[in-house]
Amino acid sequence: MRKALNHLKKSDPVLCAIIDRVGPYAMQYREPVFQTLVRSIVYQQLHGKAAATIFGRLQAAAKDDPITPESILRLRPARMRALGLSTQKMTYIRELARLTRDGEIDFTGCLTLEDAQVIEHLTRCKGIGVWTVHMFLMFALRRPDVLPTGDLGIRSAMKKAYNLPDLPKPDEMHRIASPWRPYASVACWYLWRSLDNAGEM
Repeated sequence: MRKALNHLKKSDPVLCAIIDRVGPYAMQYREPVFQTLVRSIVYQQLHGKAAATIFGRLQAAAKDDPITPESILRLRPARMRALGLSTQKMTYIRELARLTRDGEIDFTGCLTLEDAQVIEHLTRCKGIGVWTVHMFLMFALRRPDVLPTGDLGIRSAMKKAYNLPDLPKPDEMHRIASPWRPYASVACWYLWRSLDNAGEM
């Protein structure tokens, strides 16, 4: 990690100041398994506390730790809705469970795929978009060089740190991030922390 931080601090004075202000790097990782993507679906477009409550109910109902495709598919759709899941999210989670059970999505196989291949592999499931896979790459597969161009937090942090007139579009984000390579994931963690040093990330 020292190598990554030294590279970032030398290559980008703006990021150097953020790193010095935020302090030690402390990314909290998750396991690259089915449950992690289920959690991501539950958390989409919800505040953390509400999402955590619903996910906790789902874990309890599934009676499996970690949650497995089989334990999801044993739950009736009406039961899942009663836990607080929207019909859309319930459908997405069941589809992910079916594809994983049938071997069409292989989490173990993701370990050896390139980032772009992981995105292609996982987004075949409706409800799993590029942003969700970017988070999976960073926080579960621990890939060091991911730039989630669809993340509002990263866009907001870039706008603030680099004094941009508007939220940056993907092309501008890639231009700003070019000196960070091959440690864009580390830089992004610091950008998130620059907005809020306290949240869960």
